[in-house]
Amino acid sequence: MSASGRFTVRLSTDAADDIERLYDFLIARELARPGGGDFLWAERAREIVLDALRALETTPFTCRKVGNSSFSRELVISHGATGYVALFEILDSQTVLVTAVRHQREDGYH
Repeated sequence: MSASGRFTVRLSTDAADDIERLYDFLIARELARPGGGDFLWAERAREIVLDALRALETTPFTCRKVGNSSFSRELVISHGATGYVALFEILDSQTVLVTAVRHQREDGYH
């Protein structure tokens, strides 16, 4: 870990695209509801994901391992009855790279 005890969390292009895709999906779902739905739901969901990713600045090793590597991990992010899963790699003693973000009900991202 870095001397300050903090990691820099970076989003891959794919992960940033995933967050926007999930946001767009929620907006479309709310538009389809009678009366227009709750557009703030999509904004809250995006903020919940981004806030959870900030936790990786200090605690990436507390997340569940993925595969055989101690450095490939996933973060479960609760939201409503389900939530999201973020796949990330601990690249070095200072950097975490988020590589994918999926809704828990989506097919795998590995």
